[in-house]
Amino acid sequence: MLGLTGSIAMGKTWGAKCFRHFGVPVHDADACVHDLLGPGGEAVTMVAAAFPGVMAAHGGIDRLKLSNLVFNDAAALDKLEAMLHPLVQQSQRCFLAAQACRRAVLVVLDVPLLYETQGRAKVDAAVVMSAPKFLQRRRVLKRSGMSEQKLNAIVARQMPDEIKRRVAEYVVMTNGPRGQSLREIAAIVKKTRTLRGQAWNPGWGR
Repeated sequence: MLGLTGSIAMGKTWGAKCFRHFGVPVHDADACVHDLLGPGGEAVTMVAAAFPGVMAAHGGIDRLKLSNLVFNDAAALDKLEAMLHPLVQQSQRCFLAAQACRRAVLVVLDVPLLYETQGRAKVDAAVVMSAPKFLQRRRVLKRSGMSEQKLNAIVARQMPDEIKRRVAEYVVMTNGPRGQSLREIAAIVKKTRTLRGQAWNPGWGR
């Protein structure tokens, strides 16, 4: 089992697409949070109660309003993460159980805060997506609702990219042609598909 991670705007979404392209099942923690906070989501009621004013007209949580609240308040962000992380972890366990039933030989957990939440101990190896800081900044500031202040707040809560690259088993740079990173991930898939994991394997949970 691989843990896919990377700081904001380093190309993690592209990395997940590459793994899926090669037939590797991927659990996306960000997508899970979207579902939890969307209409009918499991976390909507408790998040709305904890953060008044963040309900959206469609019945889910207005993620931009919520983001603006918590990224200016470290205690509020800790509170939100304490609500969401257990639900994401439960979703991961269900995903792993399903893939074990399907006898998948390799799976990926896509987790933005893999190192920051001690998730590294739960996977066999880490794949870090990375890019130069100037490119990261350029990508982030193109996003709707982003600002220098918000970027700085996000980066301050993440392990520095240079440390992630130093401790990861695999590093994929995304500042070059996409074909290059695709080939690098193809090589990772080829190598790791032949290894029997300790954190997870096709017989996991049996």
